[in-house]
Amino acid sequence: MDNLRFIRETMEQAGAFTAVSGWGGVAMGVTALAAAYVASQQATPWTWLVVWMNEAIVGIAIASVSMYLKVRTRGAPLLVGQGRKFVLAFVPAILVGALLTIALHRPPDVNYLPGAWLLCYGAAVTSGGAFSVRAVPFMGLCFMLAGAVALRGPASWGDPLLAMGFGVLHIAFGLVIARRHGG
Repeated sequence: MDNLRFIRETMEQAGAFTAVSGWGGVAMGVTALAAAYVASQQATPWTWLVVWMNEAIVGIAIASVSMYLKVRTRGAPLLVGQGRKFVLAFVPAILVGALLTIALHRPPDVNYLPGAWLLCYGAAVTSGGAFSVRAVPFMGLCFMLAGAVALRGPASWGDPLLAMGFGVLHIAFGLVIARRHGG
């Protein structure tokens, strides 16, 4: 039994983390496109930030539920082996993004948030994606590119780049992941 357990654990460690849900990514992209539109209509930086914070909560919920459902249908554990490594690599950059949000939430610094969010999320996805399928880290690099453009471009590019990143990239890569890696 010890040998079988060792073999199973070794196989879990060697494989790619495939619990990233493509359909969850598509759903996150759709809600992000809606959030980008609503945020672009806000009169104050505070209400703009509230829209995006609510979208972050919705996105986290969608990602969590969709990953849980994908692993449940496959009968595999979520936070064991590569899944645990994915989470440990993903979370630090997300925490940095949260801390930057607290630091930059006032005008005129709020204009740097789209770039900071895209860069931090891209870094998180790229790092976590090292333990996942090939499309995931590539998606992270695309987010980082959008973040770099957001930091260098005018403030008016913020919502369109957030829509492109959190909306279009999630939808496009979600469809690829769903098609190639089972949902």
